[in-house]
Amino acid sequence: MQRPDAARWGDLLAGDLRAFGGPSTVEPLAGRIRAEQISIVLRNTPVVMIANILNAAVFVMALWGSPERTQALLWASGIVVAAAIVGIKARSSFQSVKPRSVSRRTIQSLVRNAFLFGTWWGALPVLFFSGATSAVQVVITCLSAGMIAVGAASFSTIPIAAVAYTLPIFVGSAVAIARVEDAVNLPVAVLLVTYATTLFRAVLAHAFEFTQRFILQAEGERAIRRDVLTSLPNRFSFNERLENAIVNATQFDQKFALLLFDLNNFKDVSEHFGRAMADALLVEAAARLRKATRGSDSIARLEGAEFAMIASRDCRPDQIRSLAKQITDAMRAPFLIEGRELYCKASVGIAFAPSDASDANQLLRCVDTALHRATALGAGPIQFFSATDDGAAARRHALERDLASALANNQLSLEFQPFLDLGSDRIRGFEALLRWRHPTLGAIQPSEFIPVAEDTGLIHDIGHWAIKSACLAAAQWPCDLRVAVNLSVVQLKNKALLDGILTALSDAGLEPKRLEVEVTESVLISNFEDAIALLQSLSFLSVTVALDDFGTGYSSLTYLRKLPLSRLKVDRSFVQDMLTDPDCAAIVRSLVGLAHELRIEVTAEGVETSEQLDYLRCVRCDEAQGYLIGKPVPIDDVPALLRGGLVRSDALR
Repeated sequence: MQRPDAARWGDLLAGDLRAFGGPSTVEPLAGRIRAEQISIVLRNTPVVMIANILNAAVFVMALWGSPERTQALLWASGIVVAAAIVGIKARSSFQSVKPRSVSRRTIQSLVRNAFLFGTWWGALPVLFFSGATSAVQVVITCLSAGMIAVGAASFSTIPIAAVAYTLPIFVGSAVAIARVEDAVNLPVAVLLVTYATTLFRAVLAHAFEFTQRFILQAEGERAIRRDVLTSLPNRFSFNERLENAIVNATQFDQKFALLLFDLNNFKDVSEHFGRAMADALLVEAAARLRKATRGSDSIARLEGAEFAMIASRDCRPDQIRSLAKQITDAMRAPFLIEGRELYCKASVGIAFAPSDASDANQLLRCVDTALHRATALGAGPIQFFSATDDGAAARRHALERDLASALANNQLSLEFQPFLDLGSDRIRGFEALLRWRHPTLGAIQPSEFIPVAEDTGLIHDIGHWAIKSACLAAAQWPCDLRVAVNLSVVQLKNKALLDGILTALSDAGLEPKRLEVEVTESVLISNFEDAIALLQSLSFLSVTVALDDFGTGYSSLTYLRKLPLSRLKVDRSFVQDMLTDPDCAAIVRSLVGLAHELRIEVTAEGVETSEQLDYLRCVRCDEAQGYLIGKPVPIDDVPALLRGGLVRSDALR
């Protein structure tokens, strides 16, 4: 469909090269090109204006002794005054901060001013050429030709401005030559046309090359700032936008929200299904993100499955929470990738500037802290940064720093909690529990430092030490006692874990059947296939396998059917309430019966009263563990515990 003539005329006056067959551009790239064009013109304008003034002075000197001296002075005064004003303004504008984008109206104003200057110079030959002497005519011709050349050079990147400046001079020169009857006029006219045509073609060629080069440069910059996979802005672009948002918040008292969100279990998808499916999931997640957010929100992919967003409009906490909920809801639906349904929920951390932080790095730390809390077990998927998080973040940073040296400095130790056989009332083994006594912070709970160890990768060294130490301890006990060691999801991903266990057994001289590894349902959910392979290998070597905290996660009979389990550990939450809650009692009774049908023994955790112990005996539970039986004790106290000195008498009937 043809554009209206007025619109096409407006495009032409705004510097659009399509009218001359040049490359087309779209906003906002066209605005950036216009800004560069204006910058070049402003840089050249003071010199061009000085040339205008000097040329006007030369013309006045050429007519100084003629009767037209007064008219020449008046004409030259107009040039000098206009050139001085324009030159001063251009110099001031050029020294100021260069705008990133320039409007169409600015180019149109430039074209208008160029036309006015060109018209003033075009009046020179019309007013003075025909009545002048041959010498003055030569001066006028040289000045006109020089100003045509100056105009073409000054506006070489903006052809329409070059035309607006040079065309009136060309027309004025042509009119002046036509009014003088002389045989030499025809070749002069031909020369003038050739000269103008050559200059205009050179201007067009330069403008086309300039624009094309700028387009290629912009595409290169865009590629640098664009994530190749999702086509979202990348971390480099995000950092620029965040810095700009911080500046605006500081200078103009603006507020904005920074949202950082991550796809849970994305690493597991990548490991289990391959990089191609993981990449396809990220592409789909980015598409959902675009639909779930507003046009004014600045979205970026930082790394892996981590995305960020700057929300500068409607950023009250309730509005931002609603926006974050739209994101989490969008990610909750299954991802259909190559015929498979994949689930990868999102967690979101939120911080505000400048209320939470007025520095980009500090704001990123705040939102990262909020995201970490959002991904923590039991926390909601959407978390705002709060002032109390500063202390938590500082403590976590201290733990990350000090945990690396805790093993070397003998700050880590094992404590052992007994299992009581309910049939013989004898201790059948111990669970090895990891402990960390920090030199300044005191005792650190495993629930606090184990996630730190997993996140930093230190869990591999710590876990290997724990298995080795537990095996060495068990080798000193009677040969009918076992030792149980917990394995985390991160450890199960380590291909060297199996070799490490075999080495620990060999070094300690411990029979494999006396080592029991405990895994939780959360480990199996995130790493099921790898867990099966490893646990089957251990079972083949006679190492026993226990499923810990059974019933608290996504309990599935698949675990009982496919895994080589020797033991189920019923979670303490059911044991503690089974005497007062009929549902809990039914669950414990059913789990014991089901496990026995599958030839799996059952250990009840968290036993604290003799009444609970009596009920477990009634339902034929195999073992009990808890404070009633014995608290975790250092390795030196294990012999006394075995002799009965540290076991509560009411646990033994």
